[in-house]
Amino acid sequence: MNWTRRQALWAGGGIGAAALLSACGGGTDAASSPADSAGGTPRKGGTLRIGALGRASAITRDPHGVQGNESDYLIIALVYDTLTAPGVKDNTVGRLASAWKPSDDLKTWRFTIAEGAAFHDGSPVTADDVVWSLRRLRNTPAGPGRLPGIKAENITADGKETVVLVSDDANAELPLLTRLSTFVLKKDTADKEVAKAPGTGPFKLDWYRNGNARLLRNDKWHGGQVHLDAIEVTMFESPQAMANALLGGQIDVASNVGAVAARTAASRKDIQLVRRPDDMAMPIVMRTADGPFADVKVREAMKLVVDREAMVKQVLSGYGTVANDILGTGDPAYAKDIPQRRRDLAKAKKLLEEAKFDFSKTYELITTEDIPGLAESATLFANQAREADVKIKVVKQESGAFYDKTWLKGELYTNYWGTNDSVVFFASKTMVTGAGQNEAGWSDSQFDGTYRKVIGTADKKARAAALRELQQIEHEKSGYLLWGMADGIDLAGSKVRNLPKLPGYGRVQFENVWLAR
Repeated sequence: MNWTRRQALWAGGGIGAAALLSACGGGTDAASSPADSAGGTPRKGGTLRIGALGRASAITRDPHGVQGNESDYLIIALVYDTLTAPGVKDNTVGRLASAWKPSDDLKTWRFTIAEGAAFHDGSPVTADDVVWSLRRLRNTPAGPGRLPGIKAENITADGKETVVLVSDDANAELPLLTRLSTFVLKKDTADKEVAKAPGTGPFKLDWYRNGNARLLRNDKWHGGQVHLDAIEVTMFESPQAMANALLGGQIDVASNVGAVAARTAASRKDIQLVRRPDDMAMPIVMRTADGPFADVKVREAMKLVVDREAMVKQVLSGYGTVANDILGTGDPAYAKDIPQRRRDLAKAKKLLEEAKFDFSKTYELITTEDIPGLAESATLFANQAREADVKIKVVKQESGAFYDKTWLKGELYTNYWGTNDSVVFFASKTMVTGAGQNEAGWSDSQFDGTYRKVIGTADKKARAAALRELQQIEHEKSGYLLWGMADGIDLAGSKVRNLPKLPGYGRVQFENVWLAR
C-alpha cells in the first residue's frame, strides 16, 4: 500500500488561522489530558497491551518509507516525534517543535526545537538533524505530496535550534504539513540502520519481531512525564481477531476496530468503547479528467443517487454521520451552511440524460477490504444506483494491486482518509491542479485561484470568506462523493485510563495513558 494513504489514515491535519499566525507552544494542549477524564489520579507503571491491524507481507520499519500497516505506524509514532501534532484546544500544537512563526509574506516559517529534546541515546536534537530528516522525507518518491510547495533545498538550519522552511508560495497553513510525517532521525543515519535508529518520542524500542514490538518508557522525554512502563504492540490481520483477543483478555486495547466489533462488545460492562467523531472519510472517487464521469452533470447525478442515511445506518451501523461531499468535516471552518445534498432520483436521471450518459454500459466500482465497511459501502451504493438505471459492478482488489493500478488512475473507486479536521489539507493534497495525490484527476482554475487566496490571506475574516467559497466549489464540481463520516472506534479493558479521543494521528499519542489497579 502506498505510504501516504495509510499514513494519512493516522495523521491529523489542519490548524486554526489564529494559532498559525503566532508563536505556538505544545505543552498544554495534547491529544489527551494528564488528568483522567473518568476520575482518579494517574498511576505510574504497568504494561499496556495494544492490538493494531497489519499484514506480514506489508511490514516496514522506515519512518519515511512505505507504511502498509497501522501496527508499524503506531510503533513509529511512539518512538519518533513529528514537529507538530493535533491538539484539543488548537488543531495543531508543538511536539518536537515548541514554537513556529511566519514571515510577513507567509512564505518563510521558522520552527524552534523544544528545549531538552534529545534522542534515546542521550544526544541532543539539533536543527541539522531535523533538516536532514525533512530533506530525506521530501526526497522520497511521494515527497512532493508529503511536503507540497517546499523544495528540499529550501529546508535549512539557522543555528542549532531553528529550522527554516520556505514555501514556493504564501502559505498560512504550512504548519499543518509538519503534522503528517515529519519523523526526525539523527543526521546521516544509514538506510540499513534506520530500523534500529534512536528516536525522540515518549517510548523507545525494546524489541521488534514480525510486526510485534515492545516499547519502554523514555524517562527523559522532553514532552513531560510518561505514565506507562511499557507498551506491547501485537499485529492482527482482521478486526474480528483483534476484538476477540480483547474480549478474551489477551490485549488491553483493540485499536480502530470498527462498528461490527463495537456492536459485539456493546453489552459488555467490562469493556470501554471510545468513539471519535469525524474520524474517517470513505468517499467514492469519480475521475474528472476523462472517462464517463468527466461531465460535471454526471458527477452531480451520482451524488444525488446515493441514499446517505441508509449508507450510515447499514455500512457504519449508525456509528457515523451523514456528509455533504466536502472533505474536512472536522474543520472549525467547515461550511455547515451549504445545503445538505439529498437523494433525488428524478433529478439524477434528468442530469444523466442531459449529459448523454450511456445507460447500456456496466461501470466497474473498484474497492478493497482494507478497512471495515469499505467494500460494503461499494455494494450498497451499486444497489442504490440501479434505482436510477445506472448499472455498477463492484470489483474487489487486493490492497497492493489497488494502489498500483487503481488509486490516482481509476474511473470509479472507493477510498478512505483519516485526516478530517482541515478543508485546506485536502485541497492542497488532493484537489489543486498538479497535487501529488490528486485522486480524481481534477483541475479547476476557479478552485485553484480560491485555494491560493485562502492560504495567502492572513486576515481572518477575508480568509474565512475565501474558505467558504472553496468549499462551495468543491461541493458543486469535485470528483468526491462523500456520503458519510465513520466514527473511529477503540475497545479497551476496564483498567485502561485516558485513551486519546482525537482522530487520526492524535489517537496514537499514549504518553498520558495509565492503568488503574
